[in-house]
Amino acid sequence: MARRPLPRILSSGSAQIARSREIARTAADSATDVLHPLITVSRGLRKLAATARAKWAATPKERRGPTLLLVAACVLVIALVPYGPLLALVTLMGAAAWKGRERPVVKTGPDDAEIARLKGLYEALVPYFSVAEDPAPLFAHGGDWSEAFDEYAFDEDGRPTRLRIAYPPYFTDGEPTARARIEQLLHAKSGRGREYRFDWDEEGNRLVLSVLPALPTTIAAQRFVTVPGETVLGFTDADAVQRTVPVVAADGTEDAPAVVWRTGPRSTEPHLLVVGQPGSGTTSLLRSIALQALPHGDVLIVEGGGTGEYACLTGRDGVLAVECGLSGALTTLEWAAHETERRLIAANRARQAGHTAPEDTRRPLWILLDRPSVLGHLAAADGRPDPQELLQVPLRHGRAAQVTVVVAEQFDSADTLSEAVRAHTRARVVLGPAAPEQIAAVLGASPHTTPTPEVPAGRGYARLGTGPVLRLQVPATPDPYDDATSEAHRKAVLELLPERRTVTTKAVETVPGSAVEPAPAPRAEPDPGPAPLHTPVPAEG
Repeated sequence: MARRPLPRILSSGSAQIARSREIARTAADSATDVLHPLITVSRGLRKLAATARAKWAATPKERRGPTLLLVAACVLVIALVPYGPLLALVTLMGAAAWKGRERPVVKTGPDDAEIARLKGLYEALVPYFSVAEDPAPLFAHGGDWSEAFDEYAFDEDGRPTRLRIAYPPYFTDGEPTARARIEQLLHAKSGRGREYRFDWDEEGNRLVLSVLPALPTTIAAQRFVTVPGETVLGFTDADAVQRTVPVVAADGTEDAPAVVWRTGPRSTEPHLLVVGQPGSGTTSLLRSIALQALPHGDVLIVEGGGTGEYACLTGRDGVLAVECGLSGALTTLEWAAHETERRLIAANRARQAGHTAPEDTRRPLWILLDRPSVLGHLAAADGRPDPQELLQVPLRHGRAAQVTVVVAEQFDSADTLSEAVRAHTRARVVLGPAAPEQIAAVLGASPHTTPTPEVPAGRGYARLGTGPVLRLQVPATPDPYDDATSEAHRKAVLELLPERRTVTTKAVETVPGSAVEPAPAPRAEPDPGPAPLHTPVPAEG
């Protein structure tokens, strides 16, 4: 049997039907917008009528007669007053509009999914916050979680963003291992991939868990508003420091909370140690420190990696030397040791004579040593002294001589750092992903936050002396001659570089009686200019 063809209106009119439906839907939406006031008033009238009906039903029978008489008297008065009916109608419509407005739904408690998550956290904490001898345990299997969690907040995905936990007084909150177990458990149960902060109130037996927002990575190298002797290591949380500096970010000018490191004769942390993973931003931090130090002092750079990350500073005003080889590094560091002794002797003689210290002893001298383990390995193979041995004098007496030492090393070679470097670098920075044990070994204290496995370049922790451990985001200071550097970052670094020297005019005296000559100043070279432009990709050293 042959199949009959569909009618023309069904086979060829589907587009017209769809278009008609769209027109009808649009008309309905427009009508809803136009009639929205009428809909609101109608809804209000229904609610007012329901309220009046409920009140009438709740009125006792013996009082209904007087109530009707009172209502009739009011209606009569309104009818006799000029413009009374009109005013009564306007009042009724206004009350109906107010009563019929759409109010946002206010959430007064957790929903079922959030209650299930809180119950799971409560049950997971029972083995750690309970003992068999407790007659009235706060944490017990099948217990009431609302007594232990008196404050909580969730994000749109149902994961907790803030949680205040009450724990029993006998919990050993003074032991780092006991705290670490609780923090690890809450981190795993609350959702990985986020950074949590744990605030322990030992006096009140309370633990507050909160999710920290990511630190901004849009701040590039620039001239920060600081005084001589202050260096901005990076930026941290707003409630962690009391000082902010104006910065220019990608989205405009703002005041950012900065981690400011103070150096000089009055500093308690005159030297800095930076430890990180490869590609974590240690070289960028040293480059940022050099750019901030050059307007007020002189810089010596020793690069153990030999990758040319500091080529943009070669031959610049204030840069005494940029050494990559072993021989040049040893000569430069030996001169730095004698220069420190010369400054001490000159300043001591001036004080004994009742004069101020000479000007050349008051100008800060910065020694930046990147990857000393590589140079130490080469020196051991060649039978020469370790370059770190030449840092003992600048490290021990650099604060009085206006000499500051900054050492950067990677985690896999941190055990090769000398005892002098470990003892005198009281300012510490850890960059890149690292385990809590590694962070505590470098900083001397564990952070109050949980490190995430994936972090951007320049992200880590800082601790100045015996102060608290702070989250840190280093300002982006990549190599301007790197092909992978974006044009914005390249321009920002090039604008901070001093002019190139054309004639060497700086001469530094050696220590009397010493056979060590001053470190040779680098020859002036033409500026190679920026590297060829490629696809902008942020790069960190």
